[in-house]
Amino acid sequence: MTRYRQCRLSLWPMTTATPSASRREHKWARKTGLIDDPYAWLLEQKDPEVLSYLGQENDFADAWFVQHNSNVEAIFEEIKTRVKEDDETFPVLHNGWWYSSRTLTGQAYALHARGATLETASQELLLDENLEAAGHSYFSLSAFEVSYSNRLLAWSSDTDGSEKYTLRVRNLDTGTDLDDIVPNTTWGGVAWSRDDNCLFYVVPDDAMRPWQVWRHRLGTPASSDLLVFEETDERFFVGIGSTRSGKWITIESSSKTSSETWLIDASAVETDPVCVAPRRNNVEYQVDHWGDSFAILTNLDAQDFCVMLADESTPGQWRNFITHTPGERITGFDCFENHAILQRWQKGQQVLAVVDRAGTLSDIHITKEPHEAELDVNPDWASTSVRLSYQSLTTPATVATYDISSTTLTTLKRTEVLEVDLSCYVSERVWATSDDGTRIPVDYVRHRDTPLDGSAPALVYVYGAYEISTPPWFSIARLSLLDRGWIWALAHPRGGGEMGRQWYENGKLLNKKNTFIDTIACATHLADTAVCDGTKIVIRGGSAGGLAVGACITMNPERFSGAIAEVPFVDVTNTMCDPSLPLTVTEWEEWGDPR
Repeated sequence: MTRYRQCRLSLWPMTTATPSASRREHKWARKTGLIDDPYAWLLEQKDPEVLSYLGQENDFADAWFVQHNSNVEAIFEEIKTRVKEDDETFPVLHNGWWYSSRTLTGQAYALHARGATLETASQELLLDENLEAAGHSYFSLSAFEVSYSNRLLAWSSDTDGSEKYTLRVRNLDTGTDLDDIVPNTTWGGVAWSRDDNCLFYVVPDDAMRPWQVWRHRLGTPASSDLLVFEETDERFFVGIGSTRSGKWITIESSSKTSSETWLIDASAVETDPVCVAPRRNNVEYQVDHWGDSFAILTNLDAQDFCVMLADESTPGQWRNFITHTPGERITGFDCFENHAILQRWQKGQQVLAVVDRAGTLSDIHITKEPHEAELDVNPDWASTSVRLSYQSLTTPATVATYDISSTTLTTLKRTEVLEVDLSCYVSERVWATSDDGTRIPVDYVRHRDTPLDGSAPALVYVYGAYEISTPPWFSIARLSLLDRGWIWALAHPRGGGEMGRQWYENGKLLNKKNTFIDTIACATHLADTAVCDGTKIVIRGGSAGGLAVGACITMNPERFSGAIAEVPFVDVTNTMCDPSLPLTVTEWEEWGDPR
């Protein structure tokens, strides 16, 4: 394959002066006393001095890109040559129809279609996002839900970036939208009644928190819609969905630490929702329908979650089914007519398992290297196979089907990467040791020609918050970095969920410092074992991962030669002290309430 080492990016020298925000006297009054904040003046987004400073930063960045334009353009073109613009999803069977989506060269958005057979899945065009986006500077599709009769499509879109979606209903026989228009719904799904007459949707409050579920009857104005559920506790977000069996509509209200589910019979939608179990502090649960029972995934007396069953007639009376295993966090339990799929993290690796009615688990073996493994779209309740997706640092996103009776895994589609020999890349998992002796997993990938002699530069990526587990993923753009002799590493510090719920607990609130210490330990381990040059390590993270970036370069500036902090959440204390900001109240359980 062609190597591109001649296009190296040099960060220095720069001819434009580096801008610097001035420090100004400001004190915040807190219960603990006065707090110095010399950069508080930057909060005034419309202040001319703030705008001037931001302009200097933008000018500085623009000057760098002008200086290195030839390299930037070369790498951009290199990445483009590897991307196949014309692409189509592998069709999925749903209620007798095969559905697919595709993108075409030169078009920004997808086309969604269906057909009566696998071979004709792109025959009947249902929705062309490019047509719907015409005339708008922004377009985002959210809901896309076909009714049980296969005749109606509920779809929603945001055309101004407000994150408020307008819900519409399309007659698939004629290809035209009905008069039903529901504005200001949230991002996410909708739920149909079995008779196609009603739609359930969610609306946000003034802080954009999903908080109400409404029922719309087709053929009536949105102003006459009925409020079905309202969540007044600002810590809780509301979501709507349907069980795969199609029998129940679910309303889930959840905070960072507890949840509550309500059920509506999809064939009798005018009945009141039934609460499965009243919310309890620090108890989370999710509900799926399984034959004449409900399956409940919960952390009740099970820190890393267990699965319990309940009869349809008494959904609040739970009995044990799959027991809790400390350190192996169960993240999903999806029910089909004759089996279920359990999703869990085991020793820092995602694992899928088939579960029969007796509770016997049979793991699905995919690949030996660290990888992401998740359920793909599986709407067919009676299916005897399961469709899954996986990828790794060296394997592009892959859709496969697993036959339950024969235990065979068959690849359906793999993202095509052009003009690249993927066998030239190798990945490995190693374990760093943090300051308190805790072993921290870190995955890395390199070009096979890059020596492990301590000479290679490295980029370490980190997130480590909200119990969000970050499995290894494939990136076409990353190949250009690897081709230039870089190591790319993914740290899994405490604060994420890769090693179980306690792993998360040990990296939040007063334990948050562990996230930063662990990340530094990962970088140090790569240097000490000659995977990379310890003087050439760049750290990268976004949002809460940007917080880790800021903390790491502050705690150990000598460890890192560069930092990429993308929309970093680095003013935690001030943000958590202002409940008027969107999401602050819901975040107190993650960061604490410093007021």
